[in-house]
Amino acid sequence: MERGAAISKIEEACKQIALQFMKIHPALPGIADEQVQSECLKSLHAMTTELETIKKKLIRLKGRDDSTDL
Repeated sequence: MERGAAISKIEEACKQIALQFMKIHPALPGIADEQVQSECLKSLHAMTTELETIKKKLIRLKGRDDSTDL
C-alpha cells in the first residue's frame, strides 16, 4: 500500500473511532454509578488525546517533502 492510501485509510479509521467515542459520552449517565462514569470519562479523554496525536502525526507526514532535491 502506498503512503497516501495508507494515510487515507488511517484517517478514515480515526474518524470512525471518534464518531463511536461521541456515542459513549451521552450514554454514561445511564450507568448510574458516579465512580464508573468518572473513570470512563477519564479513559475516554485519554483515548481521544491519543487519537488526536495520531491525526496530528499524519498531518505532519502529509506535509513533509521526502524529496532529496535541493
